[in-house]
Amino acid sequence: MPVWKALPQAIRGAHQALVDVGNASGGEVVRLGLGVSSPYLVTNPEHVQQILQDRAANYPRGDDTALWRSVRKLVGDGILAEGETWMASRKTLAPLFRRGRIDGLIEPMAEAIDEATSRLDEVAGTGTVVDIGAELSRIVCAAIMRVFFDSRVSVDDALRIMAAQEAIVTAMAPRLLAPFVPWWVPMPGDRRFHRAVQTIDDILLPVLREALRQPGDGDDVLSTLARARRDGQPLTERQMRDDLVSMVAVTTETSYVVLTWLWPVLANHPDVASRLYAEIEHVVDGGPVRAEHLPQLTYTKMVLDELLRLYPAGWIVPRRAMAPDVLGGVRIDKGATVILSPYTTQRMTAYWGPAAEVFDPERFAPGRADAERHRHAYYPFGIGMHRCLGEHLFHLEALLIVASLLSKFDFTLTDESVPGPRVAASLRPRRRVELTLTRLERSVAR
Repeated sequence: MPVWKALPQAIRGAHQALVDVGNASGGEVVRLGLGVSSPYLVTNPEHVQQILQDRAANYPRGDDTALWRSVRKLVGDGILAEGETWMASRKTLAPLFRRGRIDGLIEPMAEAIDEATSRLDEVAGTGTVVDIGAELSRIVCAAIMRVFFDSRVSVDDALRIMAAQEAIVTAMAPRLLAPFVPWWVPMPGDRRFHRAVQTIDDILLPVLREALRQPGDGDDVLSTLARARRDGQPLTERQMRDDLVSMVAVTTETSYVVLTWLWPVLANHPDVASRLYAEIEHVVDGGPVRAEHLPQLTYTKMVLDELLRLYPAGWIVPRRAMAPDVLGGVRIDKGATVILSPYTTQRMTAYWGPAAEVFDPERFAPGRADAERHRHAYYPFGIGMHRCLGEHLFHLEALLIVASLLSKFDFTLTDESVPGPRVAASLRPRRRVELTLTRLERSVAR
Protein backbone atom coordinates (compact mmCIF):
# COMPACT_ATOMS: atom_id res chain seq x y z
CA MET A 1 0.00 0.00 0.00
CA PRO A 2 1.56 3.32 -1.04
CA VAL A 3 1.93 6.25 1.32
CA TRP A 4 0.74 9.43 -0.37
CA LYS A 5 3.04 12.36 0.34
CA ALA A 6 0.18 14.67 1.20
CA LEU A 7 1.81 17.24 3.47
CA PRO A 8 2.86 19.77 0.77
CA GLN A 9 -0.55 19.58 -0.93
CA ALA A 10 -2.37 19.76 2.42
CA ILE A 11 -0.56 22.95 3.37
CA ARG A 12 -1.52 24.55 0.03
CA GLY A 13 -5.12 23.30 0.17
CA ALA A 14 -6.12 20.57 2.61
CA HIS A 15 -9.62 20.06 1.25
CA GLN A 16 -8.72 19.69 -2.42
CA ALA A 17 -5.69 17.57 -1.50
CA LEU A 18 -7.99 14.98 0.09
CA VAL A 19 -10.28 14.99 -2.94
CA ASP A 20 -7.31 14.55 -5.27
CA VAL A 21 -5.99 11.63 -3.23
CA GLY A 22 -9.47 10.06 -3.08
CA ASN A 23 -9.91 10.29 -6.84
CA ALA A 24 -6.39 9.01 -7.55
CA SER A 25 -6.87 6.03 -5.22
CA GLY A 26 -10.26 5.15 -6.67
CA GLY A 27 -11.66 4.65 -3.19
CA GLU A 28 -8.95 2.34 -1.89
CA VAL A 29 -7.69 2.78 1.66
CA VAL A 30 -4.42 4.73 1.54
CA ARG A 31 -1.99 6.26 4.02
CA LEU A 32 -1.29 9.96 4.02
CA GLY A 33 2.26 11.12 4.55
CA LEU A 34 1.88 14.10 6.91
CA GLY A 35 5.42 14.36 8.16
CA VAL A 36 5.68 12.31 11.36
CA SER A 37 2.03 11.23 11.10
CA SER A 38 0.60 8.77 8.54
CA PRO A 39 -3.14 8.35 9.06
CA TYR A 40 -5.30 6.15 6.85
CA LEU A 41 -7.70 7.93 4.50
CA VAL A 42 -11.00 6.08 4.01
CA THR A 43 -13.28 7.26 1.18
CA ASN A 44 -15.17 4.18 -0.06
CA PRO A 45 -18.81 4.26 1.17
CA GLU A 46 -18.65 0.57 2.07
CA HIS A 47 -15.60 1.19 4.24
CA VAL A 48 -17.28 4.24 5.75
CA GLN A 49 -20.20 2.01 6.76
CA GLN A 50 -17.86 -0.51 8.34
CA ILE A 51 -16.08 2.12 10.45
CA LEU A 52 -19.05 4.24 11.52
CA GLN A 53 -21.67 1.51 11.78
CA ASP A 54 -20.73 -2.17 11.41
CA ARG A 55 -17.48 -2.01 13.44
CA ALA A 56 -18.08 1.28 15.24
CA ALA A 57 -16.98 -0.15 18.61
CA ASN A 58 -13.48 -0.64 17.20
CA TYR A 59 -13.29 2.92 15.87
CA PRO A 60 -14.12 5.40 18.66
CA ARG A 61 -13.53 9.10 18.20
CA GLY A 62 -10.27 8.92 20.14
CA ASP A 63 -9.54 11.66 22.65
CA ASP A 64 -5.97 11.96 21.40
CA THR A 65 -6.81 12.84 17.79
CA ALA A 66 -6.27 16.51 16.99
CA LEU A 67 -9.93 17.27 16.29
CA TRP A 68 -11.55 15.42 19.19
CA ARG A 69 -8.91 16.51 21.65
CA SER A 70 -9.91 20.11 20.93
CA VAL A 71 -13.64 19.39 20.80
CA ARG A 72 -13.58 17.72 24.20
CA LYS A 73 -11.95 20.80 25.70
CA LEU A 74 -14.99 22.73 24.54
CA VAL A 75 -17.87 20.34 25.16
CA GLY A 76 -16.50 18.08 27.90
CA ASP A 77 -18.18 14.71 28.51
CA GLY A 78 -21.59 14.41 26.95
CA ILE A 79 -23.21 13.64 23.63
CA LEU A 80 -19.82 13.99 21.88
CA ALA A 81 -18.09 11.57 24.28
CA GLU A 82 -17.91 7.77 24.00
CA GLY A 83 -19.10 4.71 25.88
CA GLU A 84 -21.50 4.93 28.82
CA THR A 85 -21.24 8.73 29.06
CA TRP A 86 -22.29 9.13 25.44
CA MET A 87 -25.07 6.56 25.81
CA ALA A 88 -26.51 8.31 28.86
CA SER A 89 -26.47 11.68 27.08
CA ARG A 90 -28.04 10.28 23.94
CA LYS A 91 -30.87 8.67 25.93
CA THR A 92 -31.56 12.03 27.52
CA LEU A 93 -31.30 14.14 24.37
CA ALA A 94 -32.77 11.89 21.66
CA PRO A 95 -36.40 12.38 22.76
CA LEU A 96 -35.91 16.16 22.60
CA PHE A 97 -34.95 15.96 18.91
CA ARG A 98 -37.41 13.37 17.65
CA ARG A 99 -39.38 14.42 14.57
CA GLY A 100 -42.74 14.80 16.32
CA ARG A 101 -41.38 17.13 18.97
CA ILE A 102 -39.31 19.25 16.57
CA ASP A 103 -42.26 19.52 14.17
CA GLY A 104 -44.24 20.98 17.04
CA LEU A 105 -41.69 23.80 17.29
CA ILE A 106 -41.91 24.87 13.64
CA GLU A 107 -44.32 27.74 14.27
CA PRO A 108 -42.27 29.51 16.97
CA MET A 109 -39.14 28.97 14.83
CA ALA A 110 -40.92 30.36 11.77
CA GLU A 111 -42.06 33.44 13.70
CA ALA A 112 -38.54 34.06 15.03
CA ILE A 113 -37.02 33.66 11.55
CA ASP A 114 -39.62 35.90 9.92
CA GLU A 115 -38.98 38.62 12.48
CA ALA A 116 -35.20 38.30 12.09
CA THR A 117 -35.26 38.40 8.28
CA SER A 118 -37.63 41.37 8.28
CA ARG A 119 -34.92 43.45 9.95
CA LEU A 120 -33.05 43.35 6.63
CA ASP A 121 -35.77 45.58 5.18
CA GLU A 122 -33.83 48.51 6.63
CA VAL A 123 -30.86 47.91 4.32
CA ALA A 124 -32.63 46.50 1.26
CA GLY A 125 -32.40 48.88 -1.66
CA THR A 126 -29.95 51.26 0.02
CA GLY A 127 -26.83 49.77 -1.54
CA THR A 128 -25.54 48.81 1.91
CA VAL A 129 -23.15 45.86 1.74
CA VAL A 130 -24.21 43.01 4.02
CA ASP A 131 -22.02 40.23 5.41
CA ILE A 132 -24.52 37.43 4.81
CA GLY A 133 -22.64 35.05 7.11
CA ALA A 134 -23.09 37.47 10.01
CA GLU A 135 -26.75 38.01 9.14
CA LEU A 136 -27.36 34.26 8.93
CA SER A 137 -25.76 33.79 12.34
CA ARG A 138 -28.20 36.34 13.75
CA ILE A 139 -31.18 34.62 12.08
CA VAL A 140 -30.05 31.19 13.23
CA CYS A 141 -29.60 32.54 16.76
CA ALA A 142 -33.16 33.82 16.79
CA ALA A 143 -34.50 30.39 15.83
CA ILE A 144 -32.24 28.11 17.84
CA MET A 145 -32.30 30.16 21.03
CA ARG A 146 -36.10 30.08 20.92
CA VAL A 147 -36.00 26.27 20.67
CA PHE A 148 -33.27 25.76 23.26
CA PHE A 149 -33.76 28.50 25.82
CA ASP A 150 -37.12 30.21 25.15
CA SER A 151 -36.42 33.78 26.38
CA ARG A 152 -33.63 32.96 28.86
CA VAL A 153 -30.76 33.86 26.47
CA SER A 154 -30.92 37.18 24.63
CA VAL A 155 -30.09 37.47 20.95
CA ASP A 156 -27.07 39.63 21.85
CA ASP A 157 -25.72 36.92 24.18
CA ALA A 158 -26.51 34.30 21.56
CA LEU A 159 -24.43 36.25 19.03
CA ARG A 160 -21.58 36.35 21.55
CA ILE A 161 -21.83 32.55 21.77
CA MET A 162 -21.71 32.31 17.96
CA ALA A 163 -18.69 34.61 17.82
CA ALA A 164 -16.98 32.45 20.45
CA GLN A 165 -17.73 29.33 18.41
CA GLU A 166 -16.24 31.03 15.35
CA ALA A 167 -13.07 31.75 17.34
CA ILE A 168 -12.93 28.16 18.56
CA VAL A 169 -13.27 26.40 15.21
CA THR A 170 -10.73 28.69 13.52
CA ALA A 171 -8.30 28.56 16.45
CA MET A 172 -8.22 24.77 16.02
CA ALA A 173 -6.76 25.04 12.50
CA PRO A 174 -3.06 24.83 13.50
CA ARG A 175 -3.71 21.62 15.42
CA LEU A 176 -5.64 20.10 12.52
CA LEU A 177 -2.69 20.82 10.20
CA ALA A 178 -0.20 19.45 12.76
CA PRO A 179 -2.10 16.55 14.39
CA PHE A 180 1.13 15.00 15.70
CA VAL A 181 1.82 17.89 18.12
CA PRO A 182 0.87 16.98 21.73
CA TRP A 183 -1.76 19.17 23.38
CA TRP A 184 0.65 20.30 26.10
CA VAL A 185 2.86 21.96 23.45
CA PRO A 186 1.59 25.55 22.95
CA MET A 187 0.28 26.30 19.47
CA PRO A 188 -0.99 29.47 17.78
CA GLY A 189 -4.67 29.88 18.58
CA ASP A 190 -4.61 28.10 21.96
CA ARG A 191 -5.20 31.23 24.03
CA ARG A 192 -7.98 32.38 21.74
CA PHE A 193 -9.56 28.93 22.04
CA HIS A 194 -9.57 28.99 25.85
CA ARG A 195 -10.89 32.57 26.02
CA ALA A 196 -13.77 31.63 23.73
CA VAL A 197 -14.69 28.58 25.81
CA GLN A 198 -14.72 30.79 28.91
CA THR A 199 -17.00 33.28 27.15
CA ILE A 200 -19.54 30.55 26.41
CA ASP A 201 -19.47 29.34 30.02
CA ASP A 202 -19.84 32.88 31.37
CA ILE A 203 -23.07 33.26 29.39
CA LEU A 204 -24.61 29.81 29.79
CA LEU A 205 -23.71 28.69 33.32
CA PRO A 206 -25.80 31.36 35.13
CA VAL A 207 -28.76 30.43 32.90
CA LEU A 208 -28.32 26.72 33.64
CA ARG A 209 -28.09 27.31 37.37
CA GLU A 210 -31.28 29.32 37.37
CA ALA A 211 -33.06 26.62 35.36
CA LEU A 212 -31.93 23.96 37.83
CA ARG A 213 -33.30 26.06 40.69
CA GLN A 214 -36.58 26.74 38.88
CA PRO A 215 -37.12 24.18 36.07
CA GLY A 216 -40.55 25.48 35.09
CA ASP A 217 -42.89 23.67 32.69
CA GLY A 218 -41.67 25.05 29.34
CA ASP A 219 -41.05 22.81 26.31
CA ASP A 220 -37.72 24.42 25.36
CA VAL A 221 -34.66 22.16 25.58
CA LEU A 222 -33.21 23.81 28.70
CA SER A 223 -36.43 23.52 30.72
CA THR A 224 -36.88 19.91 29.63
CA LEU A 225 -33.32 18.98 30.59
CA ALA A 226 -33.73 20.71 33.96
CA ARG A 227 -36.65 18.34 34.67
CA ALA A 228 -34.87 15.25 33.28
CA ARG A 229 -33.54 12.35 35.32
CA ARG A 230 -30.47 10.23 34.70
CA ASP A 231 -30.19 7.04 36.77
CA GLY A 232 -33.04 8.38 38.86
CA GLN A 233 -31.24 11.62 39.70
CA PRO A 234 -31.53 15.15 38.28
CA LEU A 235 -28.82 16.08 35.80
CA THR A 236 -25.84 17.78 37.35
CA GLU A 237 -24.82 21.25 36.27
CA ARG A 238 -21.85 19.77 34.43
CA GLN A 239 -23.96 17.21 32.56
CA MET A 240 -26.39 19.88 31.45
CA ARG A 241 -23.59 22.23 30.46
CA ASP A 242 -21.77 19.65 28.33
CA ASP A 243 -24.89 18.44 26.54
CA LEU A 244 -26.24 21.94 25.89
CA VAL A 245 -22.93 23.34 24.66
CA SER A 246 -22.56 20.34 22.34
CA MET A 247 -26.02 20.65 20.82
CA VAL A 248 -25.99 24.44 20.55
CA ALA A 249 -22.60 24.29 18.82
CA VAL A 250 -23.69 21.59 16.38
CA THR A 251 -27.09 23.07 15.48
CA THR A 252 -26.02 26.70 15.07
CA GLU A 253 -22.69 25.98 13.39
CA THR A 254 -24.10 23.65 10.75
CA SER A 255 -26.97 25.92 9.81
CA TYR A 256 -25.30 29.25 9.26
CA VAL A 257 -22.04 27.87 7.85
CA VAL A 258 -23.76 25.68 5.24
CA LEU A 259 -26.20 28.44 4.22
CA THR A 260 -23.37 30.95 3.75
CA TRP A 261 -22.25 28.94 0.70
CA LEU A 262 -25.71 29.20 -0.92
CA TRP A 263 -25.36 32.76 -2.21
CA PRO A 264 -22.24 32.44 -4.39
CA VAL A 265 -23.55 29.08 -5.59
CA LEU A 266 -26.84 30.66 -6.75
CA ALA A 267 -24.97 33.57 -8.35
CA ASN A 268 -23.02 31.06 -10.43
CA HIS A 269 -26.09 28.95 -11.31
CA PRO A 270 -28.82 31.36 -12.46
CA ASP A 271 -30.97 28.48 -13.73
CA VAL A 272 -31.04 27.01 -10.21
CA ALA A 273 -31.73 30.43 -8.69
CA SER A 274 -34.59 31.07 -11.11
CA ARG A 275 -36.30 27.77 -10.34
CA LEU A 276 -35.75 28.25 -6.61
CA TYR A 277 -37.28 31.74 -6.61
CA ALA A 278 -40.22 30.51 -8.70
CA GLU A 279 -41.02 27.64 -6.33
CA ILE A 280 -40.81 29.82 -3.22
CA GLU A 281 -42.99 32.52 -4.76
CA HIS A 282 -45.57 29.93 -5.82
CA VAL A 283 -45.67 28.15 -2.45
CA VAL A 284 -45.31 31.07 -0.03
CA ASP A 285 -47.40 33.48 -2.15
CA GLY A 286 -46.07 36.61 -0.52
CA GLY A 287 -46.95 35.72 3.06
CA PRO A 288 -44.77 34.57 5.93
CA VAL A 289 -43.38 31.04 5.65
CA ARG A 290 -45.26 28.58 7.83
CA ALA A 291 -45.26 24.86 8.63
CA GLU A 292 -47.77 23.96 5.91
CA HIS A 293 -45.44 25.38 3.23
CA LEU A 294 -42.47 23.14 3.99
CA PRO A 295 -43.66 19.86 2.38
CA GLN A 296 -44.30 21.78 -0.86
CA LEU A 297 -40.75 23.18 -1.09
CA THR A 298 -39.48 20.14 -2.98
CA TYR A 299 -36.89 21.87 -5.15
CA THR A 300 -35.68 23.99 -2.23
CA LYS A 301 -34.94 20.78 -0.31
CA MET A 302 -33.08 19.40 -3.36
CA VAL A 303 -30.92 22.55 -3.42
CA LEU A 304 -30.15 22.20 0.29
CA ASP A 305 -29.26 18.51 -0.10
CA GLU A 306 -26.85 19.35 -2.92
CA LEU A 307 -25.42 22.20 -0.86
CA LEU A 308 -24.73 19.71 1.96
CA ARG A 309 -23.08 17.37 -0.53
CA LEU A 310 -20.53 19.89 -1.74
CA TYR A 311 -20.20 21.91 1.49
CA PRO A 312 -20.76 19.63 4.52
CA ALA A 313 -20.06 21.51 7.75
CA GLY A 314 -18.46 18.43 9.30
CA TRP A 315 -15.91 17.92 6.56
CA ILE A 316 -13.51 15.61 8.39
CA VAL A 317 -14.19 12.70 10.79
CA PRO A 318 -11.15 11.18 12.56
CA ARG A 319 -11.34 7.82 14.31
CA ARG A 320 -8.84 5.71 16.28
CA ALA A 321 -8.49 1.92 15.80
CA MET A 322 -8.80 0.14 19.14
CA ALA A 323 -7.64 -3.19 17.70
CA PRO A 324 -6.02 -4.35 14.45
CA ASP A 325 -8.41 -4.63 11.52
CA VAL A 326 -8.47 -5.28 7.78
CA LEU A 327 -10.32 -2.74 5.66
CA GLY A 328 -10.56 -3.20 1.91
CA GLY A 329 -7.66 -5.63 2.05
CA VAL A 330 -5.48 -3.13 3.94
CA ARG A 331 -4.31 -3.92 7.45
CA ILE A 332 -5.15 -1.21 9.97
CA ASP A 333 -2.78 -1.22 12.94
CA LYS A 334 -3.99 -0.92 16.50
CA GLY A 335 -3.87 2.72 17.61
CA ALA A 336 -3.76 4.06 14.04
CA THR A 337 -5.69 7.20 13.12
CA VAL A 338 -8.32 6.71 10.42
CA ILE A 339 -9.65 9.79 8.62
CA LEU A 340 -13.04 9.84 6.94
CA SER A 341 -14.16 12.90 5.03
CA PRO A 342 -17.71 13.53 3.79
CA TYR A 343 -16.27 16.44 1.80
CA THR A 344 -13.98 14.02 -0.05
CA THR A 345 -16.35 11.10 -0.64
CA GLN A 346 -19.16 13.42 -1.70
CA ARG A 347 -16.95 14.97 -4.42
CA MET A 348 -15.37 11.80 -5.82
CA THR A 349 -15.99 10.87 -9.45
CA ALA A 350 -16.16 7.16 -8.53
CA TYR A 351 -19.45 7.76 -6.70
CA TRP A 352 -20.87 10.92 -8.29
CA GLY A 353 -19.73 10.70 -11.90
CA PRO A 354 -17.38 12.86 -13.99
CA ALA A 355 -19.24 16.05 -12.99
CA ALA A 356 -18.95 15.27 -9.28
CA GLU A 357 -17.87 18.80 -8.35
CA VAL A 358 -20.64 20.49 -10.34
CA PHE A 359 -23.61 21.84 -8.36
CA ASP A 360 -26.66 19.91 -9.60
CA PRO A 361 -29.76 19.65 -7.36
CA GLU A 362 -31.30 17.13 -9.78
CA ARG A 363 -29.12 14.49 -8.12
CA PHE A 364 -31.65 14.64 -5.28
CA ALA A 365 -34.83 14.62 -7.34
CA PRO A 366 -37.45 12.38 -5.71
CA GLY A 367 -36.98 8.77 -6.72
CA ARG A 368 -33.63 9.34 -8.43
CA ALA A 369 -31.05 9.66 -5.68
CA ASP A 370 -31.44 6.31 -3.95
CA ALA A 371 -31.30 4.38 -7.21
CA GLU A 372 -28.09 5.98 -8.48
CA ARG A 373 -25.67 5.93 -5.55
CA HIS A 374 -24.42 3.91 -2.62
CA ARG A 375 -26.47 5.03 0.37
CA HIS A 376 -23.34 6.07 2.28
CA ALA A 377 -21.74 8.04 -0.56
CA TYR A 378 -23.64 10.90 1.09
CA TYR A 379 -23.30 11.32 4.84
CA PRO A 380 -23.14 15.01 5.84
CA PHE A 381 -24.69 14.16 9.22
CA GLY A 382 -22.76 10.94 9.78
CA ILE A 383 -24.18 7.43 9.94
CA GLY A 384 -24.68 4.78 12.57
CA MET A 385 -25.08 5.35 16.28
CA HIS A 386 -23.34 8.75 16.19
CA ARG A 387 -25.58 10.20 13.46
CA CYS A 388 -26.35 13.81 14.33
CA LEU A 389 -29.46 14.25 16.46
CA GLY A 390 -30.03 17.71 15.00
CA GLU A 391 -30.38 16.58 11.37
CA HIS A 392 -34.16 17.03 11.17
CA LEU A 393 -33.94 20.35 13.00
CA PHE A 394 -31.41 21.57 10.42
CA HIS A 395 -33.62 20.69 7.47
CA LEU A 396 -36.65 22.46 8.93
CA GLU A 397 -34.67 25.52 10.00
CA ALA A 398 -32.79 25.77 6.69
CA LEU A 399 -36.01 25.51 4.66
CA LEU A 400 -37.59 28.25 6.77
CA ILE A 401 -34.58 30.56 6.47
CA VAL A 402 -34.05 30.13 2.71
CA ALA A 403 -37.76 30.47 1.91
CA SER A 404 -38.08 33.52 4.17
CA LEU A 405 -35.10 35.33 2.65
CA LEU A 406 -35.84 34.50 -0.99
CA SER A 407 -39.52 35.35 -0.65
CA LYS A 408 -38.49 38.88 0.36
CA PHE A 409 -35.18 39.75 -1.29
CA ASP A 410 -33.15 39.59 -4.45
CA PHE A 411 -29.38 39.87 -4.00
CA THR A 412 -26.21 40.93 -5.79
CA LEU A 413 -22.81 39.69 -4.61
CA THR A 414 -19.84 42.04 -4.43
CA ASP A 415 -17.69 39.10 -5.59
CA GLU A 416 -19.54 36.37 -7.50
CA SER A 417 -16.74 33.81 -7.37
CA VAL A 418 -17.27 30.84 -5.07
CA PRO A 419 -14.72 31.22 -2.25
CA GLY A 420 -12.35 28.43 -1.38
CA PRO A 421 -12.74 26.65 1.96
CA ARG A 422 -10.80 27.67 5.04
CA VAL A 423 -9.01 25.13 7.22
CA ALA A 424 -11.02 24.98 10.43
CA ALA A 425 -12.97 22.44 12.46
CA SER A 426 -16.02 23.08 10.26
CA LEU A 427 -16.17 23.90 6.56
CA ARG A 428 -16.40 27.65 6.11
CA PRO A 429 -15.57 30.10 3.30
CA ARG A 430 -12.05 31.53 3.22
CA ARG A 431 -13.45 35.05 2.92
CA ARG A 432 -16.64 36.87 3.82
CA VAL A 433 -19.59 36.51 1.48
CA GLU A 434 -20.86 40.05 1.00
CA LEU A 435 -23.90 41.21 -0.96
CA THR A 436 -26.51 43.90 -1.39
CA LEU A 437 -30.24 43.24 -1.09
CA THR A 438 -33.24 44.49 -3.03
CA ARG A 439 -36.82 44.10 -1.83
CA LEU A 440 -38.73 41.78 -4.17
CA GLU A 441 -41.97 42.82 -5.77
CA ARG A 442 -44.60 40.14 -6.33
CA SER A 443 -44.45 37.97 -9.46
CA VAL A 444 -40.83 38.66 -10.28
CA ALA A 445 -39.46 35.10 -10.37
CA ARG A 446 -36.23 35.30 -12.24
